[in-house]
Amino acid sequence: MEERIKKWLFDVKLSIDEIESYFTDQPKNFFEYQKNVMLKRAIERNLEIIGEAVNRILKTNSEIEIKNAKTIIGLRNFIIHSYDRISDENIWGIITKHLPILKENINKLLS
Repeated sequence: MEERIKKWLFDVKLSIDEIESYFTDQPKNFFEYQKNVMLKRAIERNLEIIGEAVNRILKTNSEIEIKNAKTIIGLRNFIIHSYDRISDENIWGIITKHLPILKENINKLLS
């Protein structure tokens, strides 16, 4: 695997780890998330990084299998271009349901 693809996979891993770190001192609570604008923006930024890294990986080597890659890239585009229509509920679902699956996928690709 090319070094730059490994770097982008590592960027995805770091962004997921960073999102998870926001909840080490407090449990994941949707209503607390919803009230915390700084937390929401930090998570959105990490999701943008994840989407951009996945996009670069696929453009470089479309053979790399990342589950839901097109959806991840679409989310990145939505956050950037439709920032005024971001749904807290959708982002929360991504954090709680989809990021653990992506983390497992990325860890397998890195090992």
